Amino acid sequence: MAAGETQLYAKVFNKLRGRSVPSLLEPLLGMGFPAHTALKALAATGRKTVEEASDWLHSHCNDPSLNDPIPQEYALFLCPTGSLLEKLQEFWRESKRQCAKNRAHEVFPHITLCDFFTCEDQKVECLYEALKRAGDRVLGTFPAAVPLVLHSSISYLGFFVSDGPADIIREFAVMFASEASSLADCTVKPCTKQLHLTLAHKFYPHHQRTLEQLARAIPLGHSCQWTAALYSRDMRFVHYQTLRVLYQYNPQNVDELMLSPGDHVFVDPTQQEEASEGWVIGTSQWTGCRGFLPENYTERVSECDTWVKHRTYTFSLAADLSSRKDGEASGRRNGEPHPPPTSWSVCSLQSLQATAARKSILVVRHGERLDQIFGKSWLQQCSTLDGRYYRPDLNFPRSLPRRSCGIKDFENDPPLSSCGIFQSRMAGEALLDSGISVTCVFTSPALRCVQTAKHILEGRSRFLPEKSSLVRRTWICPAVCARPHPSVCGEEGTWASSPSTARGRRAECVDAGAAGGRVWRRGLASALLGTQEVSSPAEHEEGEGRLEVCRHDVLIREPGQDTDGAYKATA
Repeated sequence: MAAGETQLYAKVFNKLRGRSVPSLLEPLLGMGFPAHTALKALAATGRKTVEEASDWLHSHCNDPSLNDPIPQEYALFLCPTGSLLEKLQEFWRESKRQCAKNRAHEVFPHITLCDFFTCEDQKVECLYEALKRAGDRVLGTFPAAVPLVLHSSISYLGFFVSDGPADIIREFAVMFASEASSLADCTVKPCTKQLHLTLAHKFYPHHQRTLEQLARAIPLGHSCQWTAALYSRDMRFVHYQTLRVLYQYNPQNVDELMLSPGDHVFVDPTQQEEASEGWVIGTSQWTGCRGFLPENYTERVSECDTWVKHRTYTFSLAADLSSRKDGEASGRRNGEPHPPPTSWSVCSLQSLQATAARKSILVVRHGERLDQIFGKSWLQQCSTLDGRYYRPDLNFPRSLPRRSCGIKDFENDPPLSSCGIFQSRMAGEALLDSGISVTCVFTSPALRCVQTAKHILEGRSRFLPEKSSLVRRTWICPAVCARPHPSVCGEEGTWASSPSTARGRRAECVDAGAAGGRVWRRGLASALLGTQEVSSPAEHEEGEGRLEVCRHDVLIREPGQDTDGAYKATA
């Protein structure tokens, strides 16, 4: 009797959830929208409310594809909920932080039941009915617990569903495909292979062990309520890059795109020939318009962030509640209280400790430079007839570092603009607010890169732009080079501009090392290739632009050699 009541309760619950609001189309037609565009708006918003569909139509009034008969693509997934979903999301975050992003991070935790298929806009409600009918048929036999078994290979990590419950789930997918074909006249391909919940895919082989440790920390003993969810996506932008807008941007030209925070932009990486550096061509999800946009106003996100959830069918809702009540009653009868759930396992604690001990590398691009804003003729705009620098615009810096060849020496090595200096300082303040500590800084010898590093450190209150403090705090300045780069700190000349100055800097480094810190010093800053262990200190003589090395130091060699046979390296 209890089982019959459970099935009846679940059927009524899903019937109420799956019931669509009647006459959603009529109010839109009353507003004057054509029937085909109104149906398109309802399909794009998940047929939830008239207000959402109306807002979609108003925002897409300038969409050139509004009248095109392009249907949405739909897919059916089996998604976990409750504590299992929380643990899987925690695995997503930890695996991305420790082992970088892989293909599994593009989609939320799910088991694929039916691959993406197309359906006409006027027949979308038939898919909802097909989902309800297929769910009602298997509700009585759907497993109360879906057993998951961890499977690992060199490029895949995930949970496989055991054969018995997997057969019932596949039967549900086949029923949905049959009902959808009959009611909505669309071709649906159900999943007939091994059902799986992917945890990681296409990752680096050396990350496999770490990922396995994180996966084993996921508790599988808790009961989980599973939900079949019907999602849709815009078939035009499959495999595009998806960007989320962070800041408001008002277009300055007719071919630029208006940006609003929260909007998503689809970018085709193969069609960016017309875009200049720092700009991309994309299509707004909110408006459907296409144009140029500044890339630094956006951030890269997953494709599934733009998917629309239409309807869900929840399995074992009442069965889960009744089993919980029966379990509590039996526990009270036996006099054995239920143990409290454990939040952290030993494996997860060890993985967190290992993460805390790991160091991170932050890769930063230089700030805005003058030639990007004022073009290749920027030098002629800020120089007088006698070769002196003056400030023609507020976005030009107040002054330029002094160089032996004068202002012409900046033609192929442009400095940062005032906006670029501001960007760098804000990045430093953001690092400070985030509590991120910086121990070493490596930078290219290009002036714009050195200035970016300098102003980032100035943005942090713990770093001062004084040469001695930068050395003692192990800031790696590229001025300790065979060809010293002009200093960006003022008019005090260049770093290591003479053998005596170089020896003085080495003495400061020795003092800093004696105080208990390891000091890294850098030769020329460039791409790092190869390593070599120092066999004898006598092989590397001291001098301007030379590195002071000790026995068993490891040198990271860089491409190219000087004429005297000495190579550029990092100790």
